[in-house]
Amino acid sequence: MKRITLPARPDWLDKARAVGFGFHEMYGEPYWLDDAAYTFTLDEIETKIEEPSQELHDMCMDLVGDIVNDEETLDRLAIPADLRDVVQRSWRRGDRHLYGRFDLAYDGTGPVKLLEYNADTPTAVFETAYFQYNWLTDQIALGVLPDGADQYNLLQESLVEAFEQFPRDSIFHFAVMTDNEEDRGTTVYLMDCAIQAGHRVQLLDIDEIGIDAQGRYTDLQDRVIDRCFKLYPWEFMLREPFGQQLIRSGDVFIEPAWKAVLSNKGLLPLLWRRYPNHPNLLPSYFPDDPKASDLTDYVRKPLLSREGENVTIFRNGEEFASAPGGYGEEGFVIQGYTPLFEGPGGFAVLGSWVVGDRACGLGIREDKSRITANLSRFVPHVILD
Repeated sequence: MKRITLPARPDWLDKARAVGFGFHEMYGEPYWLDDAAYTFTLDEIETKIEEPSQELHDMCMDLVGDIVNDEETLDRLAIPADLRDVVQRSWRRGDRHLYGRFDLAYDGTGPVKLLEYNADTPTAVFETAYFQYNWLTDQIALGVLPDGADQYNLLQESLVEAFEQFPRDSIFHFAVMTDNEEDRGTTVYLMDCAIQAGHRVQLLDIDEIGIDAQGRYTDLQDRVIDRCFKLYPWEFMLREPFGQQLIRSGDVFIEPAWKAVLSNKGLLPLLWRRYPNHPNLLPSYFPDDPKASDLTDYVRKPLLSREGENVTIFRNGEEFASAPGGYGEEGFVIQGYTPLFEGPGGFAVLGSWVVGDRACGLGIREDKSRITANLSRFVPHVILD
């Protein structure tokens, strides 16, 4: 694993605008970097990233049934008591899921270490699946990269195949907060994947979802919503005023409700308990576990944090770095600290994607801080042997 610099494509901004990648810059800072890349060998990809990602996903799936059937564990994960039936029925029905993204620490040596599993919302799926692949083919055509250059990236075709598994008997709705450019762009990309899979689709704002007299979700044309992708976290949905309606119509949404237990940081100590000393896991505990006090270098994470909010790093028992935010009331977990890849661009986190139940792609974000947050940058990658 190395970070390199190379010439940016002369027309990459025009290409970004042409495909709706307006969020290549966010918060006044560059988000997409066209003049840098991370390089890997094929063996690194296959044995250090792809194989462990597949194993981690299988381990997570093996845990879900135990979690949803245990009230004490659901308490630990702060799943609202009055909506646990929604999560439990979703798992028992076998509600189909689409994707997940592991955040992994890897510095080019030793095994990757799981930082967390983003199993609900698809941040960076468009950049990973589509735009970095176009970057690769363009750089090969320009002679910047050799003809044999490759990429660990079966993400788009895997998404289309996954959408093909859903029935095409009704409109596939896609709900998002449409005033958020990044979320809207991500959702429109996934809609295109669904169209390629033969679905009829309809975009709507999450606030435009209605409820009819029979208690069914409806769109602005009063059509019943039978199947709806939602770019909106389950931890928010379970706490919304209309959340009680999920008791009757919880099977509508994708990702399914059982993903609420995999996208929760409480998964980390549960994995460590089930698979102690696994080479791809870090020691992780709930704060009241006596073993948590054995860690002197560790990270404290809220159960439901996003974009690094309220994450604190401790070194030698002292606070070393922290990020502000609005999480923490739901509880925390303690996870052993591991260093990230550090290079000229800062600290890099590997985003390893699983679609359906298959590991299939890699995206990399880097941040000036050790806590990857909303000012992180996306950097493409390439396999060079």
